[in-house]
Amino acid sequence: MCVKEAEELDQGKGNLEDGNSKQWPLHCEVFHTQMESSAEDSLVVSSSDRNSIGNSFPLESICEDTVIVDKKHSLLNFVPALRSGEWSDIGRRPYMEDTHICIANLAEKFGYNELSKENISFYGIFDGHGGKAAAQFVRDHLPRVIVKDADFPLELEKVLTRSFMETDAEFARKCSLESSLSSGTTALTAMIFGRSLLVANAGDCRAVLSRRGRAIVLSKDHNPCCMKERIRIESLGGYVDDGYLNGQLAVTRALGDWHLEGMKETGERGGPLSAEPELTLMTLTKEDEFLIIGSDGFWEFFSNQNAVDFARKRLQEHNDVRICCKQMVEEALKLGAMDNLTVVMVSFHLEPPENLVVERMRVRRSISAEGLQNLKCLLEG
Repeated sequence: MCVKEAEELDQGKGNLEDGNSKQWPLHCEVFHTQMESSAEDSLVVSSSDRNSIGNSFPLESICEDTVIVDKKHSLLNFVPALRSGEWSDIGRRPYMEDTHICIANLAEKFGYNELSKENISFYGIFDGHGGKAAAQFVRDHLPRVIVKDADFPLELEKVLTRSFMETDAEFARKCSLESSLSSGTTALTAMIFGRSLLVANAGDCRAVLSRRGRAIVLSKDHNPCCMKERIRIESLGGYVDDGYLNGQLAVTRALGDWHLEGMKETGERGGPLSAEPELTLMTLTKEDEFLIIGSDGFWEFFSNQNAVDFARKRLQEHNDVRICCKQMVEEALKLGAMDNLTVVMVSFHLEPPENLVVERMRVRRSISAEGLQNLKCLLEG
């Protein structure tokens, strides 16, 4: 939830609605764990301004005589076997404003099979505020805008950024005709093509990768406390009051909210509230186990590492991705979560995560002669 002094929320349990690949609007289509396989191996797409993540390996020539390079080549010679699951809950709110989407093959979904020879999977969470209209609009329209972009699927980073902005502008036009739709939403999406993972985030949903049990954050929360965001806001005429953007919103990036005065402006300059996503592009290796995407209500009760540890343990017990999402949401509720909760998980392997053996450090212990004598006297009484 993003609005100061919680505004009205939608009702109902956060379940998915079945979609139809030939009709519009699109609705979330996954009610159970999906099994997907990437058709081909692909190389990482480089970007000069993307975040640097973990130990992702850049493109390089491979020398078979070099052991270290061979190891990197082995890690990169990996084709993810995708399994996805999701779960959401209204929490203790009167209305449900979270929504989400899972599409196994984005191009095929909209009849653009000729554009891509390999699957491009698409996952997203949209956390609405001030009503559910914006979240549902972005869920239904953003994937279609992405596929219809002239540069899809060759320049996905540019396509994603443009698609976020175009979807936001389209919603503004919609709201100008129907003022009752006025609302806003954060958005976090993940696209997987070959070995590449591209995360786009605008708001405070979060994506966390498990790499051999180590949590790696793939997105940055956009809130007024972030100094970089604050500088951007103030340069565009906005301000931060008591931790809220212009005294109203707890996020600095979101789609919608065109009805809030001083938040957004048409034109190249824009306003202090931006719909432009920050992108993270990385190459998946066999050490990467799964991706967790969660709304902010979930991350209020799970640290990044705790979420990874919890998920690994549950997957080792039953290896069911959707049940794991359900258990994570239920655990957050037990811990006192009030907000709407949504978790989407994408596993990159058919097998559960392996047990990690932690080597204990050997500590050499010794005792002085005086200490030994004192201990001997103590024992003898």
